[in-house]
Amino acid sequence: MQQHVLFLDYDGVLHRGDAYVTPDGVVSSAPGTIELFEFAPVLLELLEPYSQIEIVLSTDWCFRFGFERARDALPLEGLRQRVTGATFEEEEDSTVWLARQRGVQILRYAKRHSIASWLAADDRHDGFQGYHDRLIHCQTESGLGDPAVVELFRSRLRERFGASSGI
Repeated sequence: MQQHVLFLDYDGVLHRGDAYVTPDGVVSSAPGTIELFEFAPVLLELLEPYSQIEIVLSTDWCFRFGFERARDALPLEGLRQRVTGATFEEEEDSTVWLARQRGVQILRYAKRHSIASWLAADDRHDGFQGYHDRLIHCQTESGLGDPAVVELFRSRLRERFGASSGI
């Protein structure tokens, strides 16, 4: 059975701005009181018709906090249960991984795991040359709060994974 994957970044996708660690915990760099993962319900709704899609985390959170903590940071069980891996794997040299363009990180993972059917949601577009049709590019300041990006996401899901679930 063919694997269907969404490579998912957090910062600039599931919430506005980048996240950083403070003595009070992880917070958003976006001005005002911005809730981390504010757009998680949007992603859950987008993926709902596509039960076959797995999530592979392409976020730097996996490097900073480890895979389990990064996965468990997702506030919705419906998203957490889809997570099957991360582009950053602990045995990899972290300095080399951090220096790679995001698209290159994803393409290396897809090749290593023989994944042909995939999309990526990210606010970075570096390294996606030749694969821009698989990237749902978000603006860091708006993430999945941008209706045009959500519509593009919906369209790319239909194109790549079909209109019905379970297939």
